[in-house]
Amino acid sequence: MPKVGDFEKFAFIVGAPRCGTTTMSKLLQAHPEVAFPFVKEPHFFSQHDLRGLSAAELKSRVESDYLGHFFNRPEPGERVGADGSVSYLYTPEQLEPVLRLWPESRFIVGVRDPMTLLPSLHKRLIYIGDETIMRFEQAWAATSDRAAGRRIPRSCVDPRWLRYDEAGRYATYIERLFATVGRERCLVVVFDDLISNQKDEFRRILDFIGLDSAHIPEFQHERESRGVRYPWIQRLLKRPPKVLHPLVAGIEYRRRFMNGGGKHLAEGANGTAADKILSLRKRILRWNDAENPSEPIPPRIQQEIRVHYREEVDRLSSLIGRDLRHWLLPGER
Repeated sequence: MPKVGDFEKFAFIVGAPRCGTTTMSKLLQAHPEVAFPFVKEPHFFSQHDLRGLSAAELKSRVESDYLGHFFNRPEPGERVGADGSVSYLYTPEQLEPVLRLWPESRFIVGVRDPMTLLPSLHKRLIYIGDETIMRFEQAWAATSDRAAGRRIPRSCVDPRWLRYDEAGRYATYIERLFATVGRERCLVVVFDDLISNQKDEFRRILDFIGLDSAHIPEFQHERESRGVRYPWIQRLLKRPPKVLHPLVAGIEYRRRFMNGGGKHLAEGANGTAADKILSLRKRILRWNDAENPSEPIPPRIQQEIRVHYREEVDRLSSLIGRDLRHWLLPGER
């Protein structure tokens, strides 16, 4: 089982969702000095508040439930751990225990025009089975109900993911992140830069973490979320009822959310009934894949989004010293 002392530091890609976090995670996963978890997003520190634990309790809990659950023992040369959980941006105070274990850790935040972020996030949540409202404008209108705990799909793993009114509040959460871990440990990456100048942004990220920036692989940017033919099939296979977990839950889902979900789940012998079921599941998901053309956001909803996020974008511009107010100007996305 990996130990806390096996890592000099951790690099956390903390969010926001749909802001290039998968592309940045692939960069770290490919780096020879980085130990990457079994799944990109363990969500461990957002699901467990460890701030009240003593030093010994914290070390024991992290080694057994986090490192032992999601990581292999590091290979020679793998000195930095990585974690790409986008939920961490929205629970920044719960990252404080990380610095008690690895004081030199680094935290990377992706930000993006809310007008393109929100519909992309909506499509992604439909694809992974957490969202059941098929039109973005209706999902946006449901945020007040969801804030009150209503209209939450049974398949949704974490209701916070449905809060489109919170997803783009970058300034609020980045301020809290800075206050918790220190501004000097944080790097903000603008999605537009990652798209237009990937190599330079990759080099900046690696330099910030303290990794060899000569090792920069070529990556295609992660495409926008796919669509599905039948959402109920997607929910059944991506977010199955508990009674069906042993049959149809995917390996990543089991590793992240189920007890005993370690690496052995991927090591079953070929030809077993479980292997055949998982193979059939993959074929059904591929068949259920569909084109997902972008639909324009109705002007009334665009205006609501501009009003809702205007102050946030102004404060973010001040925080990172870059004028991003063009994000909220009318125009095509």
